[in-house]
Amino acid sequence: MALLNPPITLVTGAAGFIGSHLVERLLAEGVTVVGIDNFDPYYARAVKERNLAVALGHPQYTFVEMDLRDGEALLRLIRERHVTRVAHLAARAGVRASLADPRGYAEVNIGGTLAVLEACRAARVCHLVFASSSSVYGDRASGAFREEDETDRPISPYAATKKAGETLCYTYHHLTGMAVTCLRLFTVYGSRQRPDLAIHKFARLMLADRPLPFYGDGSMRRDYTFVSDTLAGMVAALERPNGFQIYNLGRSDPISLADLVAHLERALGRPARLDRQPAPPGDVTSTCADITRAARDLGYAPRVSLEEGLARFVVWLREEVA
Repeated sequence: MALLNPPITLVTGAAGFIGSHLVERLLAEGVTVVGIDNFDPYYARAVKERNLAVALGHPQYTFVEMDLRDGEALLRLIRERHVTRVAHLAARAGVRASLADPRGYAEVNIGGTLAVLEACRAARVCHLVFASSSSVYGDRASGAFREEDETDRPISPYAATKKAGETLCYTYHHLTGMAVTCLRLFTVYGSRQRPDLAIHKFARLMLADRPLPFYGDGSMRRDYTFVSDTLAGMVAALERPNGFQIYNLGRSDPISLADLVAHLERALGRPARLDRQPAPPGDVTSTCADITRAARDLGYAPRVSLEEGLARFVVWLREEVA
């Protein structure tokens, strides 16, 4: 249902996996959206341009190619477009890649977030939603992660930048009164998923009958969350500014790497060939979201099972590789 007085929403990272889906979801609900992206070369520009294809034809969408670290240009855009709220998803992603370039990750993820916060402060934006990560919880062998748990021991530069982003968000909330919501995302997958992430990478290799890089003994566990469920939580958070809040957005149902491969074999109808490798540094042993707070405050209730989500993903992937 269209909103009577829709806010004007800026989405950073609008050409990425989650960002492009969020733009389309907001447009479908009658929201005027401004998207920005700098087409970081972490993966191919052509992939991100395809992500934009649907939204670019919408009359309530404006896309601008820019680096959010250009604070003056960002502030000018926010003011010219009368932006009232921001969904800040832009970041350099990937735990393993951050080990090779910690300085670059800090410059984009911390410096970029600071630029966004400064622009929001200067333009008096009402509400910022910041896409954080389950990686801030560090390495824990078992148990569900709760928002009040300690997050002072990240084990990768990427995780440290996300923790720093959350801390900066609280500082600006405290200084300005702007509502800020931090969303800790748990291994999102679905159509347009980044090609370096396990489900996408493994599925492509299996379709090509090539071996999968299989790390450790297969016991590493992840709380895989289908993108439509993550989007439902994001939109609910955007619509409920309430001081400073942190929410987990996951399924609270982790599975092991070995089980994930078995699920993919069934979804693709193909066997996997494993290239066993040591567990890489920086990767956590397990993730599991306690979603009690998000359920209570946001009405968050993930609906897509892993089996259904993988089936949808495989349909999309087969169209991509056809």
